[in-house]
Amino acid sequence: MKTKIIERKEIEQAIECLKMGGVVAFPTDTVYGLGVIYDELEALERLKLSKGRPEEKPIPMMIGSKEQLEMVAFTNEKVERLIEAFMPGGFTIILKKKACVSDQVTNGFDTIALRMPDDAFILEMIRRIGKPLLVTSANLSGQPTGVYFDDVKKDFDGRIDMIVKGECKGSVSSTIIDATDEQLKIVRQGPIHQEDIVKEWEGRK
Repeated sequence: MKTKIIERKEIEQAIECLKMGGVVAFPTDTVYGLGVIYDELEALERLKLSKGRPEEKPIPMMIGSKEQLEMVAFTNEKVERLIEAFMPGGFTIILKKKACVSDQVTNGFDTIALRMPDDAFILEMIRRIGKPLLVTSANLSGQPTGVYFDDVKKDFDGRIDMIVKGECKGSVSSTIIDATDEQLKIVRQGPIHQEDIVKEWEGRK
């Protein structure tokens, strides 16, 4: 497979590639991501194969708006406060999924991890596609997370359809929280701190 390299300004090519079922790597506001459209199940399998990702580990979803989040997952008043406070940004929230999200996407789990990136290029791409993306960090499974274009190209040239050149705005993967229960859980610490999340969750000023 020949991997096409494009610039951010060539966004139309990235959109078309994703719509055709392609696997695309692109810089985000945290680290480099590897993405496909969420209901392109064959593309999802190709993404996992290219990354060498364990089959039991679901891919997080990137959304372009609050409306897209509500389309695929259930929310409540506490979740709404977290969305308002930390999206877009380096914040991933695990919620109960709606029936429109295939069990194949979540590997049989009834939950989905969602993030809205603070990056104009990706938000425009998702909104113009009209559907969320499934996006995982651009690194071979078990290897350091890809932050620089050269590293991503080295790992994925010839393994995926396209790589978008650019710089990531951060070097730390997003904070992940599980909001599927009354008791909030911090799954992974990232750029957003636990005390700030808990404060919003509890509605404290």
